Amino acid sequence: MEYIPAKTIVTKTKSSQWFGIDYNMNIYKGCCHGCIYCDSRSECYQIQDFDRVRAKEDALRIIRDDLRRKVKKGVVGTGAMSDPYNPFEKELKLTRHGLELCDALGFGAAIATKSTLMLRDGDILESIREYAPVLCKVTVTTTDDALAEKLEPGVSRPSERLDMIAKLSGRGIFTGILLMPVLPFLEDSEDNICSVVKAAHEAGASFIYGAMGMTLRGNQREWYFDRLEQLFPGKGYKDKYLRTYGNQYQCVSPRGRKLWEIFAKECEKYGLLYKMQDIIPAYKRPYEIRQLSMFE
Repeated sequence: MEYIPAKTIVTKTKSSQWFGIDYNMNIYKGCCHGCIYCDSRSECYQIQDFDRVRAKEDALRIIRDDLRRKVKKGVVGTGAMSDPYNPFEKELKLTRHGLELCDALGFGAAIATKSTLMLRDGDILESIREYAPVLCKVTVTTTDDALAEKLEPGVSRPSERLDMIAKLSGRGIFTGILLMPVLPFLEDSEDNICSVVKAAHEAGASFIYGAMGMTLRGNQREWYFDRLEQLFPGKGYKDKYLRTYGNQYQCVSPRGRKLWEIFAKECEKYGLLYKMQDIIPAYKRPYEIRQLSMFE
């Protein structure tokens, strides 16, 4: 493992509109999961050799000091730029110890991952949940394990992730699905969307947040097109993207509006939250009510 210097790790978010997260905590730089669509490899983020994972030097001391300096408690999010549960985390346990610091210093936690390794840290999440909000976001964009193995070669299968969601939800941890990106021409079918929503319900998920499309920009676009040609020879996916989107950044599925209507209907049928304005208060409100009652 290569270690890189860092002055700070826990930083304030520009806006808490994204799942009500107040601070970001990125302990690792780069990711070896190999997802062909990853936006984090875009040139705007200036991460050289993105597929090589590096850890922040002296990370736990820096996280401790960062948290101690925060005037206001809040929810610390991790997983924004690289998955906090890469294969090295199993031995290094930097994400686990970072969560322990959040627990010790009174902060909530919001995690985004595609790895079932998060289940290992269920004990810490249960401890945090006793006094602060906890949110687990698990990316599942298809229930087809064979397709996912091509699109996301280095991570747990969707069936395994859904099993993790069921276990975390069973422990009372607010857990749900990120249905994003939905790749045009590969995942943007009614059957796929309905399958993921149904699987979320069956796993006991509290929410599913979706976006019917993907982003494509410098570095990321070239990487994605190369992988499409390798994985699906003769399918002409690259030409379809270029004809449909050109060099657009936002690549909404041509079926996007219809798929969203189907998605919303299915979520409502199963009682799953799917709007940001509903998800945030659902996992935060119990703690806000508790805090208000302390001053009555």
